[in-house]
Amino acid sequence: MAQLTFLGAARTVTGSKYFLDHGGARVLVDCGLFQGLKALRERNWEPFPVPPESIQAVVLTHAHLDHVGYLPRLVAQGFKGRVFCTAGTMDLSRLVLPDSARIQEEDARQANKHGYSKHAPALPLYTEVEAQRALTMLQPIGYLRAVDVAGGVSVEFHPAGHLLGSSFVVMRLQGGPTILFGGDLGRYGRPVLPDPAPAVQAEVVLVESTYGDRDHTEDDSGKGLAEVIQDTAKRGGKLIVPAFAIGRVEELLYWVRRLEREQRIPVLPVYVDSPMATEALKHYTARVAELDPDMKPTRTDVSTFATARFQTIASPQQSKELTANRRSAIVISSSGMATGGRVLHHMAAALPDPRNTVLFVGYQAPGTRGRLLVDGVQEVKIHGQLVAVNARIARNDSMSAHADRGEIVRWLETLPAAPRRLCLVHGEPGPMDALKSRVRERLGWEAATPEHREVVNL
Repeated sequence: MAQLTFLGAARTVTGSKYFLDHGGARVLVDCGLFQGLKALRERNWEPFPVPPESIQAVVLTHAHLDHVGYLPRLVAQGFKGRVFCTAGTMDLSRLVLPDSARIQEEDARQANKHGYSKHAPALPLYTEVEAQRALTMLQPIGYLRAVDVAGGVSVEFHPAGHLLGSSFVVMRLQGGPTILFGGDLGRYGRPVLPDPAPAVQAEVVLVESTYGDRDHTEDDSGKGLAEVIQDTAKRGGKLIVPAFAIGRVEELLYWVRRLEREQRIPVLPVYVDSPMATEALKHYTARVAELDPDMKPTRTDVSTFATARFQTIASPQQSKELTANRRSAIVISSSGMATGGRVLHHMAAALPDPRNTVLFVGYQAPGTRGRLLVDGVQEVKIHGQLVAVNARIARNDSMSAHADRGEIVRWLETLPAAPRRLCLVHGEPGPMDALKSRVRERLGWEAATPEHREVVNL
């Protein structure tokens, strides 16, 4: 009998992990970090509920940390199998995992230096050496190519339109059902990446529900972003944009570049202060064939994503100088939920000044600094110090890389027939339950919402 255990992204948006046991074949689909609330983050430190050495393969849908960021920890605990993913996911994982390790090591150093951790000494979840070791296990597979990953278990990757290399996974079990793992589902009709591919017939379907209770702001052709840039420039301030280093940075640059060319915003210096984002831009440019056809550069373009006054920040010293510079500019830096990275230094300097703006352009999980700020806190703790919030806090959900409720249902409608079992994952309880009702109303299907560590017999 095949069993599926929900080890993450069950009634929450982070920590995606789905463990399949099929006649002794053991496969883990996604290997994500828990982020946000302390109670969730503490799960990262718990012993893995399945002996890692007993898992034969890991399959990754894409390279965001909440889907790949636990992999070095799994390897350190004894996993020795192969990790299957697309070539784009492998490229971006080579950036994401070492960067994640460096951030954790730096956070541990800061905590030990300033004494704001309860642990003595504070330790990183994993080191850069452990991240590099995990990367040696990656096995890239092309889209639409079935490959055996364990005895009686094959997988096939289909484009999901969420991130370079992102996919939904069709898993076929010998003598068992076909399972479709939706990963993170992308948007329809957005720049940079093509639309999600149509779904494939499966008896069991897992689909995300991050925005299961809402439709994204209707595409305004950049009007909202232009207003924020114009307003900040008029006040002589800096616009700080916490952004996921891969995926969101590319769409932001697309829109700033377009608004400049249409003369709808003043031409400001645009800085990308994230080594990982800088490297990711190179991969997006190199894999332009996988992007939306509109992204192909013309002969006059220097780069697909370069604005008029574009500059990447390489060294920590350059980043410090940019943080101290008070001139009007657009600074794009990670992390997207303001949980770590260089953006925290920019925010600590910018938040007390009412001339400045901090713009959030993606989902902000409960418990993160980003969520606290969009919810209206008057002060926020950064590096152990309380920082006053006098700057304008803005948000723009139209740039989300996650499908909204209408787009999720639209994708489910591409299934050739109703699945025997539909499981909603990767969502908070409210949006998840709302999507469950929406699916019942629109499609007439019942959906399950598994709990953390729930085991489902297939």
